[in-house]
Amino acid sequence: MKDNTRHSDKLMLLGNKIAYYRRKNKLSQEQLAEKVGISRVHMSHIEAPNVVQAFSINVLFDIADMLEIDVMDLFDF
Repeated sequence: MKDNTRHSDKLMLLGNKIAYYRRKNKLSQEQLAEKVGISRVHMSHIEAPNVVQAFSINVLFDIADMLEIDVMDLFDF
């Protein structure tokens, strides 16, 4: 199993940004997850502040595309 704790602070900030833009686009976790092609549970774990969930760069790019934002906007912590 991978050690996700090494970047846990950054993953939580990234999840918070995703949640912010998802809400701004008036999408539920389920709607965004469906558009991205992942489960709602996976999306929930990505956004949850108390869960460290690493995810692929492809999922990150897909999330940014579905939210119609530049992927770099998600890294503006």
